[in-house]
Amino acid sequence: MTKYTMSVKEFLEESRKGNINFLDFAAALLEETQKLNKKFQLLREICDIRDRLYLNPPLNGLPISVKDCICVKGVQSYAGSKILEGYIPTFDATCVDRLKDNGVTILGKTNQDEFGFGTFSTNSGFEVPKNPLDPLRSCGGSSGGAAGLVAALDYPHVALAQSTGGSISAPAAFCGVVGITPTYGLVSRYGLIDYANSLDKIGVIGKSVHDVALILSIISGKDEKDQTSIGEKKDYSKDLSSTKDLKGVKIAVPKEYFQNLEEEVEKEVWNAIKKMESNGATYEKVSLKNTKYGVAAYYIIATAEASTNLAKYCGMRYGMHGKLEGNFNEYFSTVRTSGLTEEAKRRIILGTFTRMAGYRDAYYLKAMKIRTLIIEEHKNIFKKFDVIASPSMPIQPPKFKEIKKLTPVENYQMDFLTIPANLAGMPHLSVPVAKKTPIGLHLTADHLSEDKLFKIGSVFEKVR
Repeated sequence: MTKYTMSVKEFLEESRKGNINFLDFAAALLEETQKLNKKFQLLREICDIRDRLYLNPPLNGLPISVKDCICVKGVQSYAGSKILEGYIPTFDATCVDRLKDNGVTILGKTNQDEFGFGTFSTNSGFEVPKNPLDPLRSCGGSSGGAAGLVAALDYPHVALAQSTGGSISAPAAFCGVVGITPTYGLVSRYGLIDYANSLDKIGVIGKSVHDVALILSIISGKDEKDQTSIGEKKDYSKDLSSTKDLKGVKIAVPKEYFQNLEEEVEKEVWNAIKKMESNGATYEKVSLKNTKYGVAAYYIIATAEASTNLAKYCGMRYGMHGKLEGNFNEYFSTVRTSGLTEEAKRRIILGTFTRMAGYRDAYYLKAMKIRTLIIEEHKNIFKKFDVIASPSMPIQPPKFKEIKKLTPVENYQMDFLTIPANLAGMPHLSVPVAKKTPIGLHLTADHLSEDKLFKIGSVFEKVR
């Protein structure tokens, strides 16, 4: 069998010319994916891709993996949780449906933290994905399997992922790949197994800015099945190569985003900002004073919504169920005790507490006010600047033995750089500061400014 080691661009060019033997390609890709999965545990389900080839243009069979919380018709979807064991969707998520219509190969479902509850993909009901750059280290979370597979697989491939508070940027940074989290509502959430409805966003992880821009162009746009969906749709990959420099680009660098960083992360991100400056951009240090409230506000809002969403996993409708005995509360508690991880239970309890009478005003409504302040603060920045630049994560990928020592609060604090943009629903792009270096440069832009992010990110790729 031929080994099809090529970029997405090369694959699309060769497939259009009729130079790809798709049955041979599918067999080679399946063999390589199975081999990598045994080593790194990146996928929960591997599809027999010979039965899932959609060869029509413009994608002509391009392999796509799908995060486990995004529904694919006929493929088990766990969302990283044992409580959904046995749930096989009878429909495709809108983003998957659009990709099939544009000709893709569905490769499989990638491993993740349970329902997206984590920063390191260690809170899974199943396998914990290992970082292909160093198997002793985390891929990041919660889309760890997605980013890890992009980093590990030399074949042309792009991953569908999902973010609530940083679940695309964190693994993209830790695996040395590119991740785009779009404006909230730009990609339909129909067919997504929810974590927190007002925060969840489906995005893309790939090897290059071109790859993620190409797939976002296809999956974005209005969907009547999702009331939060917005009609914005563009070809984000068009004319990326025509942008030669960053002349005129104004970059904001928040001082709050450069506190409590690993020394190497701070050094490399500043090097990246200086490279952009040498290519024509200008930067200025600014203050985003509400950053310090972001983590607390996020975990109140997200857990409150998660507590509500997870109530439907009662052991009676679908997924895990038990022997029908005792009253409903006893049965409900028995199934959820065995089907959910410790972290899921923690977040359900936290969320239920903040929604209780007497606490809703004290916690949840205050957190929502903080969210509004963070949005307004970012909007003021974008009146003067094109993008905000910062590290994607405060550390390089930690070893699993180091993660075990973290308390839940220390774990949650790791998200302080990615949470503000997610609370604001603003698009953000993580690009590695150097090829295959597990440190990400995080670029955030105003709502619906994905095209600006891609142009700046694409130029940075060339000059890094």
